[in-house]
Amino acid sequence: MGSSFLQNEDWRSARFSEIHRKFVQKILDLRRAGQFSQSFQWISEVCWEFLHGFIISMIVSIFPRLHYYIRMSHGGIKLWLVIGVIFICVAGIVLMVAQSPRTLVVADDGVSSAVAVATEATSTHPVPMLDAAAYDAKMQQIANVPMKRVVVTSTVMIGTSTVVITTSTLRRARSLWPVKNVPYPNAGALLPFNRIVAYYGNFYSTQMGVLGEYPPDQMLAMLASTTAMWAAADPSTPVIPALDYIVVTAQGSPGSDGDYRLRMPPDQIQKAISMANQIHGVVFLDVQVGGSNVETEVPLLAAYFKLPNVELSIDPEFAMHNGKRPGTVIGTLDASDINFAAHFLANIVDQNNLPPKILVVHRFTQAMVTNYQNIMPLPEVQVVMDMDGFGPPAQKLTTYQDFIASEPVQFTGFKLFYKNDIRVPGSHLLTPVEVLKLSPQPSYIQYQ
Repeated sequence: MGSSFLQNEDWRSARFSEIHRKFVQKILDLRRAGQFSQSFQWISEVCWEFLHGFIISMIVSIFPRLHYYIRMSHGGIKLWLVIGVIFICVAGIVLMVAQSPRTLVVADDGVSSAVAVATEATSTHPVPMLDAAAYDAKMQQIANVPMKRVVVTSTVMIGTSTVVITTSTLRRARSLWPVKNVPYPNAGALLPFNRIVAYYGNFYSTQMGVLGEYPPDQMLAMLASTTAMWAAADPSTPVIPALDYIVVTAQGSPGSDGDYRLRMPPDQIQKAISMANQIHGVVFLDVQVGGSNVETEVPLLAAYFKLPNVELSIDPEFAMHNGKRPGTVIGTLDASDINFAAHFLANIVDQNNLPPKILVVHRFTQAMVTNYQNIMPLPEVQVVMDMDGFGPPAQKLTTYQDFIASEPVQFTGFKLFYKNDIRVPGSHLLTPVEVLKLSPQPSYIQYQ
């Protein structure tokens, strides 16, 4: 029995040493990755590990001697001893179950979204790191900066003669792209390694875009055909299908609260998410705040952003001020509004150990976004400025150059309208090959 007891002591000591080693290594990993805030969650998990190890070691130590303790005890002491052993056993079982991977259900305004939480995976695997060299190379590629021929003329003396020598070289023209002084994204970022092709709309309306205009199966088949077209035009960049679902729609009437906006019910939002899952794509929750504001509307969608494939779009066109009705004037958002949305998403990413989110901002005039230079992409949030105007090809390309390419933030997007882009006689819908000639090349493509 003495030998057994010593073996158990050795086992318990080894158990605590292993927990200590894991604890220190995890803290160092998080600090190196710039995610030290996650260490507090890790500390709580380690506390559970210590308690779990203590109870298991108590069971291993007591059971071999249980008959001895009972034989040496008297009266009520025996009863309390048995009850204590049973309690320790039950607690050990509960803790072991709690240590297994589990599913966290997050509720928000009656909305329930299942978020997978694999604690064992996050606690034992090292934090992945971004391949910075691959990122830089891809950013340079999509910048698509044209080469410029530079002619240099020089004169040299050969004996008593003057000889003029002319040389020419190809150099990249000066460009604002790739954008400088932007932080690298966390590992798992979709951009710039992929291109996202999205269909836009609302299931309640046949006039707001493709999502509501066609039956779901037909719409998804059209999207598959469109993504294949983009993949063929640029084989070096994988294409991810997406749905851009207008989850808060601007309204012509003020409504009961006077905010000129209508929030979609949970079943419609879940429908968009389910369809995106069906095609192994992502979904953008598109917000038109009307007379409300970003600070009010975006947090109401927090439960959905805890899912790894749910992103955010905001539309300044319908951000009204001074009580004006949507549609009477073009709205506007400031960099501070966009930064609020970015930081809100970043907190969700950090708290739920998610890959970086994407924030799309629609734009087709100068005044729609003010103080663009103050917009701050984050390691947790990639920002796309999307050219949202319609019209003939020349008009669209000019709008892109004036309000997107000339005011760089991080990534760009380009919107194509199946109907509005071809209303002017002689117009045509721009093809992927034509759009990819832009500098920079858009990473986000949207069809309405």
